[in-house]
Amino acid sequence: MELNTNTKIDDLLKQYPFLLDFLITLSPKFKNLKNPVVRKTLGKIATLEKASAIGGLKADELISALSAEISKQTGSATTSDESVTTSYGNTIEDSKERQEVLKGIIRDLHDGKDMEALKQRFRELVHGVEATEIAKMEQALMNEGLPVQEIKRLCDVHMEIFKDALEEQERPEPPPGHPIHTFMKENRASEKIMSEISMLIGRLGQPPSLESFEAHSQALGTLIKRLSEIDTHYTRKENQLFPMLEAHHFTGPSQVMWSLHDDIRKQLKQARGAFDSSDVIPTVTYLKEAVQTIRDMIYKEELILFPASLDMLTQNEWIRVKDGEADIGFAWVVPDKGWPGEIVEDLEEEPHEPIKALKDVAGALSLDTGQMTLEQINLMLTHLPVDLTFVDENDRVAYYSEGPERIFPRSSAIIGREVRNCHPPKSVHLVNKILDEFKSRSKDMAEFWIEIGGRFIYIRYFAVRDADGYYRGTLEVSQDLTHIRKLEGQQRLLDWE
Repeated sequence: MELNTNTKIDDLLKQYPFLLDFLITLSPKFKNLKNPVVRKTLGKIATLEKASAIGGLKADELISALSAEISKQTGSATTSDESVTTSYGNTIEDSKERQEVLKGIIRDLHDGKDMEALKQRFRELVHGVEATEIAKMEQALMNEGLPVQEIKRLCDVHMEIFKDALEEQERPEPPPGHPIHTFMKENRASEKIMSEISMLIGRLGQPPSLESFEAHSQALGTLIKRLSEIDTHYTRKENQLFPMLEAHHFTGPSQVMWSLHDDIRKQLKQARGAFDSSDVIPTVTYLKEAVQTIRDMIYKEELILFPASLDMLTQNEWIRVKDGEADIGFAWVVPDKGWPGEIVEDLEEEPHEPIKALKDVAGALSLDTGQMTLEQINLMLTHLPVDLTFVDENDRVAYYSEGPERIFPRSSAIIGREVRNCHPPKSVHLVNKILDEFKSRSKDMAEFWIEIGGRFIYIRYFAVRDADGYYRGTLEVSQDLTHIRKLEGQQRLLDWE
C-alpha cells in the first residue's frame, strides 16, 4: 500500500489494524479512533494530511512513522509519497499548490477556455481531488472576488471537470441518527418521488396532451405537492448546517447552494402555478427542470458538501446541528435512532444544551416601567402574537422569540450568526441597505408585506437606539395579519360561545 497525504484513515486501518494503537502513541488526540462510529464517519473522509493536523504532527513525519511501524510489524516495506506525481513527472508538492492549480483551471474555465483541454490538464496535474479541496477552492475564489452568481453560473461545468475524480470517492456512511444520515435518507426519499414523476410524465405522451394530463391530474398534483416538501430539507441545511460551516469561515459553497435552493423553490412554484391553470407544457417543463436541479443538488451534497462538512466539523458541532433539527422538521422521513448516544458516551463529550430561561430567579429585574423576573420576561416575549428577532450593533443575531406559531423557521443555530448569512443571496443587498440606513440615522423603520400560502404577512424592521441616540441593533417584527384584515365593525363584548 502506498502512503501519501491523500491516504484515507479508514483504508489504512482496514489493511493494518495494528496501526490504531500505534496512532494513539503518536498523539492522544487519535484516541477517538477507538470509537467505531468515528472510524465510520470521519475515518472514511479524513486523509493522513488531515489526521496530521488533528494530531499536531507534520504530515511527512506521520507518514514516515507509519511506514516504519508497518515495516516493523509485517516485515515488508511500504512506499510513501507525500506529493502528487503526474504522468509527465511533474510534481505538486503540497495542498496549497494543488489549490492554485485547481483555481487556475476554474479561472480559465470562466474565461472560456476549452473544456476538454482543462479536463486533461486536471488529469495531468492533480490526478484526483478530495471533496474538501473543491469546496475550499470555491471558497478561495470567492474570497479573491469571484461573485457568488458567477460560481453558481458555471457550477455544473466545474462538476463536469472533477466528475471522474469525485466518483472514485466513497459517499459518506454516517451512523443512523447523524444529521448527514438524515439528509441522505431524505435524498433517497426524494429520488423515489422524482422517479414516480418521471414515469408519470412519460405517460402524458410526447408532446403531452391535455387529455392525458387531465387523466393523470390527481396523481401528478399529489406528486408535485410531495416533492415540494423538499423545502424543509433545504431550510434545515440553511439554518442548521450552514451556520456551523460559517463558524469555520467557510461561507462560499453554502451561499452558492442557498441560491440553488431558491432556484428549485422557484421551479416548483412555477410548476404548481402551471398545474393549477391546467397549462400542460409549462407544467411538464418546470417539473423536469426542478427534478434535474434537485438530482444535481443531491450529487453536490453527497460528493462535496457532506464529505467536506464531516471533515470540518467537530463531534460537538454535529451535536449542535442535531439539537435544532426538530425545530425545523424533516421532509418525508423520521430520523433513525442511535447517534449521538454512543459517541457522546464513548468520547465523554457533553451534548450542547440550548439556552433556556432561568427558573427560580431570586428577585425581580427593575425595568423602566415596572419589575419582572427573567422567567416572566421570557414568557411574555414568547406569548406575543408576533415573531421577534433582535440583531445587535455588530450585525449578529442575538435573540429570536420562540412562539407557538412561527411564521419563519428559526433554530438556536442562528444565535451569534451574522444576519447577512441568514438570508438568501438575492436578499442580502436589501439587508445591507436597511442596516446602513439605520446606522446612519437616515431611517428608523422599514416595512414589507407578502403573501405566503394564503397568509398575509406583515414584516417590519426598527432601528433600536439607546437614550443617547446611538444605534444598538435592529428589531425584526413579523406578524400574520390574515385574520385581522378580515375584521369589520366592532366587538365590544366577550364572545366565547
